[in-house]
Amino acid sequence: MTNKIWPHYCIISCITFLVGCQSGSVEETTKQTEEPKYVPTYNADSAYAYLEAQVAFGPRVPNSVAHQECQEYLVEKLEQFGAEVQLQSFEATAYNGTVLNLNNIIATYQPDKSKRILLAAHWDTRPYADKDSTRIEEPILGANDGASGVAVLLEMARAINQDSLPDVGIDIILFDGEDYGEPENYKEPASESSQQVYWCLGSQYWSKNKHEPRYSAYYGILLDMVGAKNATFYQEGVSRQAAPSILKRIWDTGHQLGHGQYFVYKNSPDIVDDHVYVNYQAKIPMVNIIEHEPTSEFYFADYHHTHADNMDIIGQETLKAVGETVMYVVYQE
Repeated sequence: MTNKIWPHYCIISCITFLVGCQSGSVEETTKQTEEPKYVPTYNADSAYAYLEAQVAFGPRVPNSVAHQECQEYLVEKLEQFGAEVQLQSFEATAYNGTVLNLNNIIATYQPDKSKRILLAAHWDTRPYADKDSTRIEEPILGANDGASGVAVLLEMARAINQDSLPDVGIDIILFDGEDYGEPENYKEPASESSQQVYWCLGSQYWSKNKHEPRYSAYYGILLDMVGAKNATFYQEGVSRQAAPSILKRIWDTGHQLGHGQYFVYKNSPDIVDDHVYVNYQAKIPMVNIIEHEPTSEFYFADYHHTHADNMDIIGQETLKAVGETVMYVVYQE
């Protein structure tokens, strides 16, 4: 860890400011099934197309035309795929005082089911390339950091609607305002509270203002940066602490399906991402599937928060490994 690792997904050694995690109850046992249940086919070509469609709008930065157009596209696709869709609209103030008009996109399948699984990703993109050496002030396309997780979930929604539904209710939440935090080397004004977190605005808001006041889920899975070629997903620290049995189930399933090169049985540090607020504020155990580059001092591969985060780094094999694994986990409930 270097000085000032407060770019996105700040690596932290402990989370003392988040207390009261209740990872017991649903996390103490992992359901075992005698026979594998039927699982729809996951189509990586479709996932890639949904990713490409998002990137075609340009950077999806809050308050921009591309952000609005992409929102309309995502709502349209989820409704086309049979979900009940609602927008959770809210305003949030960015680190620099900018008022952001944000929308969490919430899609529900089988709302009558009491046992529910929450699947999430963020759909906004970084407003500047603060880790790049050129065009630093320009927003990035966010093919991996933003579009990939959404694309995987859109393909799951298509498959769920086209084929048989799982035995549980599914809620897909696309969080907004996740990537509008302080840029590299930002000097925070002395008057600002050092405890304020300007990342993950959508998940922070939803965790305090759920779309249904009594909403809960058996567990959640967050997908973030899940489309890069030859990506590796290590077992992230908050996920290990808050949702260990679900974490194990996901990684074991990935290996059983032949995706062991992606789901690595090694630990990575805690990071601040949307799952932190779902775990500790919403009290829903959530695992974060997120790429980790162990040789990097910044946790991530060198495309992170640069203009290199474009379609050139995306691999259909990675999208399939993640999507197929999550699909199998959900359908075995």
